[in-house]
Amino acid sequence: MPSPDVLAALEHLPRGRLLGLTGAPGAGKSTVAAWLAEHTGAAVVPMDGFHLADVELRRRGLLDRKGAPETFDAEGYAALLRRVREREELVMAPAFERDLEQPLAGALPVPGAADQVVTEGNYLLLDEPRWRAVRALLDTVWHVHVDTDVRLERLLARHVAHGKTPDEARAWVARVDEPNAALVEAAAERADLVLDLTP
Repeated sequence: MPSPDVLAALEHLPRGRLLGLTGAPGAGKSTVAAWLAEHTGAAVVPMDGFHLADVELRRRGLLDRKGAPETFDAEGYAALLRRVREREELVMAPAFERDLEQPLAGALPVPGAADQVVTEGNYLLLDEPRWRAVRALLDTVWHVHVDTDVRLERLLARHVAHGKTPDEARAWVARVDEPNAALVEAAAERADLVLDLTP
């Protein structure tokens, strides 16, 4: 958890109306987004709501790579952010239910009158056409960074909390999360701000 001083400083950083938070798995994106929602009234749209459902991942042969860039509906994500940017009266965004490990459609209201909308996810700065379309809709993107040992400890604990054995969690982190983390960190240079939340 970032220190109270670091979190309080977030209020005073330039954000724009649509703020993207990116960073490797376990970096603390959701924590920062939740803090901004609580203290600034921002609406939050998590990229994880655009996970493809397991049934579709299985059909595509991608279930064992869940969380990689190709396992998200990036085009749908961009389409929803475009509606948010155009200030439609009310946009209903999907959430991601970690207990089910599945997206939930129409779970998060984003009013057109919202002064701030925060969207957080791994791939906002990825240099691929469908992810560049996402970046183009955001006013500002912060890259959230934390020490690798801290991040890995968080990831392992998260996987175990949601049903994996410690051995399964370590294998998943090594095979899936860390290759994804390398992609995300390589894109950090395109961020407007790098926010180091290492305790």
